[in-house]
Amino acid sequence: MFTVLTSINACGYDQDLTASDPLRQTIRAEVKNAILTSAPAKAASLPMCEFYRDHQPADSSRDLAQYVSLALYLGDPPGFAPKAKEAELPPDASFIIGFVPLVTKFYEAAGLGAIWQKHKAAYEALPNEYHEPLAKMLFDTEIYLKIPSAAYLGRQFTVYLDPMGAPDQTNARNYGSDYFVVISPSGRSLKMQQIRHTYLHYLLDPMALRSGSSFKRLEPLLEQVKTSPMEESFKDNISLLVTECLVRAIEIRTAGSKTPEAERVAEVDKAVNSGYILTRHFYEALAQFEKEPTGMKNAYPDLLNAIDVGKEMKRASQVQFAAEAVPETLRLSRPNDQLLLKQAEKRLAAGDPEGAQKLAQQALDENREDPGRALFILAQVATMNRDMQGARGYFERALGVAKEPKVVAWSHIYLGRISDLQEDRDAALVHYRAALDAGSAMPEVKAAAQRGINQPYEPPTKSQ
Repeated sequence: MFTVLTSINACGYDQDLTASDPLRQTIRAEVKNAILTSAPAKAASLPMCEFYRDHQPADSSRDLAQYVSLALYLGDPPGFAPKAKEAELPPDASFIIGFVPLVTKFYEAAGLGAIWQKHKAAYEALPNEYHEPLAKMLFDTEIYLKIPSAAYLGRQFTVYLDPMGAPDQTNARNYGSDYFVVISPSGRSLKMQQIRHTYLHYLLDPMALRSGSSFKRLEPLLEQVKTSPMEESFKDNISLLVTECLVRAIEIRTAGSKTPEAERVAEVDKAVNSGYILTRHFYEALAQFEKEPTGMKNAYPDLLNAIDVGKEMKRASQVQFAAEAVPETLRLSRPNDQLLLKQAEKRLAAGDPEGAQKLAQQALDENREDPGRALFILAQVATMNRDMQGARGYFERALGVAKEPKVVAWSHIYLGRISDLQEDRDAALVHYRAALDAGSAMPEVKAAAQRGINQPYEPPTKSQ
């Protein structure tokens, strides 16, 4: 974590620098001096920083996030070997996997190992400053849920404190059975609410896994949240949605004795309006849980069984969803079938161009996955919306970055058809022939391209 975050600082990552722990400025100055005084360090920094600049997302809050995801998957220096196959990495980490060999060279050339050793004691002192409030939060959470401590063999909940990041950001990750929170402290306080949110997931997620069969009857509720602004993973997985609603209900109920009930109810409404439609059910059910001696582990099945699907469907149908969701702290490691572009393609196939556009644009903005595929999906959406100029622009941009033969070939075919509709036959033929070259191994591409070469494209009539 130190090496990755220190390296992006050397490449211009300056977010919240003035509000950061003074240690960040000290380390930055030492690394800068190493680059200025060492030819090998300067030579190693140039391609690394070029990579960093080329992979900056449009949303600046994702800049730190993708490097945190990557760092959590790397082994010890000096090799920094990934601890998982590239196909198993989260999308944002996979997108910047090329950073690893560059940062490995920079680590050696700039002497980051020596700089780490110099400041290791300061790093080790950080947990001591925050240990008491953190321990109290964990203890209070376990007491509320009536769960005994240290009953989680084979699982990890780890909080990393690293001053080289922006102190206004908390990055929480769930990789399999392990949970991580990476936070950059500033002053004497931590963002305890975000840490607690992740800890609640750490405690409750296994209960959901053990109750898998109980979720089947709740799946109709997913239809009610398709248009909500919350993350896509919650719209496609009832277990994730239920757990998130329960976590938020617990957070609201334990907000502090001085919090007025009206404020708590307003927070419940805010969660429901974001798409977490079972938050109200759990908020009400937890009032009874608090009065009984039964712990959450034993009470959990009853909380699920008490959900009246018909009642909650009716409630959800009356919700006016907000334009934006309450932010989610914990980011899950998504399996391949949960990637944004796969979800976008499913939405497009289901006749939901608006949903497909939102997902493809998100993948493009966050520099996740394949930009060629994202642009191709946006082009298809524009085509469905009869926006010929917009479609042309997206298909041309897709050709500029796409590596997948299928995307290249079909982009040429669509551009050929657009040229035909604009009565530019010469340009159309160029595209159809380029499609043949790119997609020679795909029968459907060859057939479509050959049809375009044989005669100008005409859109199908309604009767067709």
